[in-house]
Amino acid sequence: MIWSRRISLRGRGFGVLGLVAVCTAFWLVSCERRASEAPPEALPDRLTLTPVAFAALPGWSEDSHADALPALLRSCGRLSGVSNARELGPQGPSGPVAGTVADWREACAALQTLSEHDDAALRSSLERNFTPLAVGNNERMTGVFTGYYEAELRGALEPDERHGWPLYAKPPDLVTADLGTFRADLEGVRLSGRVENGRLVPYRDRAEIEDGALADEGLEFIWIDDPADAFFLHVQGSGRVILSDGRVVRVGFAATNGLPFTAIGQVLLDEGKVAPGQASVQGIRDWMRANPEEAREVMRRNRRFTFFRIIEGEGPIGGHGVPLTPGRSLAVDPAFMPLGAPVWLDTTWPGEDAPLRRLMVAQDIGGAITGPVRGDFFWGYGEEALYYAGRMKQTGRYFLLLPNAVAQRYATTS
Repeated sequence: MIWSRRISLRGRGFGVLGLVAVCTAFWLVSCERRASEAPPEALPDRLTLTPVAFAALPGWSEDSHADALPALLRSCGRLSGVSNARELGPQGPSGPVAGTVADWREACAALQTLSEHDDAALRSSLERNFTPLAVGNNERMTGVFTGYYEAELRGALEPDERHGWPLYAKPPDLVTADLGTFRADLEGVRLSGRVENGRLVPYRDRAEIEDGALADEGLEFIWIDDPADAFFLHVQGSGRVILSDGRVVRVGFAATNGLPFTAIGQVLLDEGKVAPGQASVQGIRDWMRANPEEAREVMRRNRRFTFFRIIEGEGPIGGHGVPLTPGRSLAVDPAFMPLGAPVWLDTTWPGEDAPLRRLMVAQDIGGAITGPVRGDFFWGYGEEALYYAGRMKQTGRYFLLLPNAVAQRYATTS
């Protein structure tokens, strides 16, 4: 089964992780430009799905499958109370890529009977109820897989001499227009701005907001102790803020001002402020802390500004609307891949050649995650997660697992 992207999705805001899922290894260095690895003359993106046997999945029998069960159950839980006729995933020539809710009922019911510690039982259930499909872009079966993490910061509920960089809630005058509701050929394109004299105009940019454009709105709700960490949170989109009394407040993506994103790592490389080998998350952060005045000016080159909300309960929340599972949740491009579906990932560990092969679930999206064979691996939070996410830019491939009845349609129409 093959189909093409109808419109460019470059205009999308960074997606949600509740969170904005972005490719941490090089979101600071023009992630969207580099991620596809496609030459300028490349053909338009086209998704291909080819049914294969489970035996064709590299390392299938070696994974601790049960570690992915909580993620699978969360996505199945999204179908509770939803009409059986509800279509899932993007549209292809023969209908929705993942079929309808009815097609998933039996497979999800089988998963709900399993133990969280029984790898063999989960593997057997998947083999009975699902069929793997090799995912390709035109005839190319490999793509780029990056990593992201949930930032960890130090903050306070009131500003003081140490905590001076506020996070803002979504402003009441920020308006988002879904152009697809006006014209079918603009499906998936959104604009954000504010209404001024009856017209939708661009929203205030980073410099304006930092200079006090929203100072009288009462939108500040947490103050961070490090401007570099606060900036990274804006790019990453979600984080855990540790207060001085030890409490943890989880904050997540609420909206952006809708203005274009500028990768400041690329700016620093172009201007010779950092060497190519230093353009990692850690290297950029070290430069910013050592050069605070220059860093402030460079950060303002990225006019995009993120607004946040407090996340109650489990988190972070991905684009599928469920809490993400470290090491088992994957951000994908929803223009091609259905959210909530199991995926078998075949890539390598960050910065290494050792195989990284495991069962994951497509549960998030991101503005830099575009194309049929493209993924962003959620590593969790903390320094270890940052270590792996900051180094991950691996070539790999994946296989989409669909209920047998849905997969059969591809076998008969490919």
